[in-house]
Amino acid sequence: MGPGQWSTGKATQEINACAKSASLNITFVKPVKDRLRERGLIMGDALYVLRRGFVLEDPGTTTRPGFFKYLIEATTPNSEGRTVGILVIPDGCCMLKLTDVKWRDEL
Repeated sequence: MGPGQWSTGKATQEINACAKSASLNITFVKPVKDRLRERGLIMGDALYVLRRGFVLEDPGTTTRPGFFKYLIEATTPNSEGRTVGILVIPDGCCMLKLTDVKWRDEL
């Protein structure tokens, strides 16, 4: 069973804390690397969003019971003032699965 559904505030705190932790473990689906490259971003930008971003919307469901996906967003040094949104599925134990990277203004 996953960590359950979090409020936007708790999700922001948990994801930020996990991303700053020395025990961070990131996994991602293959299209994430492609999406970063398409947008002229690097993995450091994704980490920047995870460490400093905010979850502003309620989570979406996933195929695994008890797990939820959150859209965390922030501008990064390489995003030229545009807001980057990352869909992330936290497991509650400092493992973050990245499933998509988007420009927030294109949603």
